[in-house]
Amino acid sequence: MTEREKRQNKYKGWQIFRDKKPPFEWRAYHRMSREKIDCTKFEPYTLAFDVEVHRINELHKVKEAKPGTLGMLIKKYRASPKFQKRAARTQSDYQKVFDWLKPIEDTPLERFSRSFVAKIRDKAELQHGFRFANYVRSVLSIIFNWGLEYDYVKENPVEAVSLAERPKNLRDANRPWTDAERETVLGALPVQMALPIGLMMFYGLDPQDALALPKTAAASAGIDTRRQKTGQPVYLPIFEPVANALAKAPKHDAITLCANSRGQPWTYNGFSTNWDKLKKKLEKEGLVQPGLTLKGLRHTVGTILAEMGKDNGTIALVLGHATEAMAKHYSRRADRTRQTTAAVADFEAELNKRKTKVVKPTA
Repeated sequence: MTEREKRQNKYKGWQIFRDKKPPFEWRAYHRMSREKIDCTKFEPYTLAFDVEVHRINELHKVKEAKPGTLGMLIKKYRASPKFQKRAARTQSDYQKVFDWLKPIEDTPLERFSRSFVAKIRDKAELQHGFRFANYVRSVLSIIFNWGLEYDYVKENPVEAVSLAERPKNLRDANRPWTDAERETVLGALPVQMALPIGLMMFYGLDPQDALALPKTAAASAGIDTRRQKTGQPVYLPIFEPVANALAKAPKHDAITLCANSRGQPWTYNGFSTNWDKLKKKLEKEGLVQPGLTLKGLRHTVGTILAEMGKDNGTIALVLGHATEAMAKHYSRRADRTRQTTAAVADFEAELNKRKTKVVKPTA
């Protein structure tokens, strides 16, 4: 083995180089984690440098999953076609749960009883709130159901575990916008934000879907796309508010339909930062109430469609949901409003009937 081959084997997984321009500084990066070594403190290829390389390698060493454990089940599931077919964003969301579960990945699968899963849910709720706790429960249920198909487990203990309860005093997340709030925001938007907000407001597109929408998805007749999260196809005919937003949008050379003030595709973080500044300004001026979110516009579209009497199947088609259950979730406020309105009207009619039955006392 040549000296060069020995060095390549010794520093496998590392990017080590020297700048081609003065002051010709050394740089060393661990490829997987992108963690770097301070080469002014640890001179490359010295004993001290080798010790630091070994330390970082051990820190980021991929641990082999033990057979018959949660870690094994997660590893098998991640390598399966089922997981690979998930949208990139869904895979990322699942990975956050897998990372949180790392401390118990050596736990034998046979230990996962109903009470054990309930304790995991409770710990997740204490650390990160009820929404994360319920997501952990959902992901665990998904991988155990997958494990049942391939005989890695004999049952799914998660099914018997209830959801973490939503705090009674917690404000609704992503509440629908009022008509006045929608009009106020539309009138205050800078020109480069008008089209993406319009796509969210009038079509109920998820913020990330609206920002990533390619130019090729839009034609004179409508917008033909898919939800990134579910892969569900969505076709949305062009109508006046969207046509106006398209006509007024600044011309640009970006591959996406929407672009920032520099003519570049919006990043989600960049758009969110600009939106947050505008929202806080409008809140301070008393023009909108607290609680407006971009995802709330999906709930707004779902609510309006439900108030129009559209069924959950139709709402699911518009919003790109994989199931009608999610459409029902997005339109639940409208359902409650409609039922309450009807109940109060009936109550009023009953009171009026009772008035006619009252016999006035004789003098």
